[in-house]
Amino acid sequence: MTHRSFFAFILPSLVAMFLFIVLPVGSVIVQSFYVEHDRVLVTVENCGPFGCQQEIRVDTAATQELKREQPLGKFNGFGTYLNRAHLAVDEVAEIVRSSGGLGEMIARIYNLPFYKALSFTLAYTFVVTPLAMLLGFGVALAVNTLPRIAKGPVIFLSLLPYIVTPLIGSLILFWMINPNGVLGATLQLIFDDPDLSLKASPTLTWITLFVYGVWHMAPFPFVVFYAGLQTLPKDTLESAMIDGANRWERIRFVVVPHLVPLATFVGLVLMMDNFRVFEPIVGFSAEANATSLSWAIYNDLNGQVDKLFGSAAATSVLTVIGVVILLIPVLIRTWRDFNRKR
Repeated sequence: MTHRSFFAFILPSLVAMFLFIVLPVGSVIVQSFYVEHDRVLVTVENCGPFGCQQEIRVDTAATQELKREQPLGKFNGFGTYLNRAHLAVDEVAEIVRSSGGLGEMIARIYNLPFYKALSFTLAYTFVVTPLAMLLGFGVALAVNTLPRIAKGPVIFLSLLPYIVTPLIGSLILFWMINPNGVLGATLQLIFDDPDLSLKASPTLTWITLFVYGVWHMAPFPFVVFYAGLQTLPKDTLESAMIDGANRWERIRFVVVPHLVPLATFVGLVLMMDNFRVFEPIVGFSAEANATSLSWAIYNDLNGQVDKLFGSAAATSVLTVIGVVILLIPVLIRTWRDFNRKR
C-alpha cells in the first residue's frame, strides 16, 4: 500500500479524532486558564420614610455585558490549578511547615478538597480493578466447566451487573443498605445495634462503594477472559494433564500465561473506567464521606449560584493527567514485551 493510499484510508479516522477528541480536550485546556468574572458592584442610595441609606448592589446589566464581551471569563493562568480547590500549593507548603508529624500532615492534606477526592479515586481504582479482574477470571473458569445447556443462562445472569446502568445499580444497593432496607436491617439485627448505618461511617461507605464497584465491573473481565478460554490450545492442556498436572497447576502454568495479554488489556480499560468513578457516589449520596475527581467536576458545574467552568476544566485536565500517569507503567511494559517478541 502506498503512502497516499494509506493516508486516504486513515483520513476519516483522523478527522473524527480531531473533531471529537482533540478539539474538546483543547477547549477544556483553554477554559481551565480562565475564571468567572467578578460581579460589578454599584453603590445606590435607597430613600424611605425614615431617611436615605446607601446600599451596595450587583449591577446585573454591567455584569452580563462583561460576560458577553469576554465569554471565557477572566484570564487566571495557572492560578486555578494552584488554588485551594485544586493542588493547593500554598496550603500544602504551610501544612508541611507547621505539622508536628507525618500522620498529622497527611490528615490535614487529606482534608483539602482535591486531595480528598484524589485519595478516594486512587483507592477505588487500585482496590476495585484487581478484585474485579480476579472475580471475573474466577467466574470465567467456573462457567467454562459447566455443561453446554447451562452456560447460556449462567452467562446471562453473570452479565446482569454490567447491563444495569451504574446509576440504577447504585440506587438499588443504596435502598438495600438503608436502615429499612434488606441489608441495612439485617446488619442491625446481626450486630444488635438499631443505630448502625453503613452510610454514617466513612470507612463503611468506602467499603460499600468498593463492593458495588467490584460487582458492577466484574462482568467485563469475565466476558474477555471467557472468550480467551475458548482459544486455549487443547494440545497444551492435554499434555499438561498427561504429565500429571492438577487443576491448579494447569491454571497457573497454562491458562494464566495464555491470558496475560488479555489481562493487560482488561487492566487498562478498568483502570481508566474506575479512575472516572462518579455514578456510585451520586447514587449512594455519599458526598459527605467519599468524593472523586469526576464528582468534583460535577459539583463545580452544578453550583447553586455560578457554574465554575474554569474550576471544572482544571479538574478535568488534572484527571486526564492522572489517567496518563497510571497508564504509563503498563504501556511501557507492553511496549517492551512487543519489542522483545519482534
